[in-house]
Amino acid sequence: MIVFADTSALFALLVRDDLMHIRAKENLAYLAEHGVRILTSSYVLVETAALLQRRIGLASVYDFNAKIIPLLEIVWADAEWHGKAMQRLLAQNRRNVSLVDCLSFEIMEAREIMEAFAFDKHFVDNGFKVTV
Repeated sequence: MIVFADTSALFALLVRDDLMHIRAKENLAYLAEHGVRILTSSYVLVETAALLQRRIGLASVYDFNAKIIPLLEIVWADAEWHGKAMQRLLAQNRRNVSLVDCLSFEIMEAREIMEAFAFDKHFVDNGFKVTV
């Protein structure tokens, strides 16, 4: 089984005072115990690193790079993926759904991944299940 990792969960893993930190750690442990592969996009990596750097500091980006990224399978966004995500973003015509989210949904649909390691309601709104 494969789940898609979103910024909301990856950020929570590294930030002890995040409201979802404990749940993120428990979910990651559960996924690891059950041999679940975790996939994400290069856009999620950029978004997570930028958020960590801005809110927490570079030490958290170091931890992300050293401890979390090696656990992930990564889909590197190219022009085709970017175009699909942009098309979806413009079609949704909603300010609160990001280009990063749209790429995540495109990858999940293409890879037939129905579950996300996420705390973002937009995944549920787009027909996916989130880890609980």
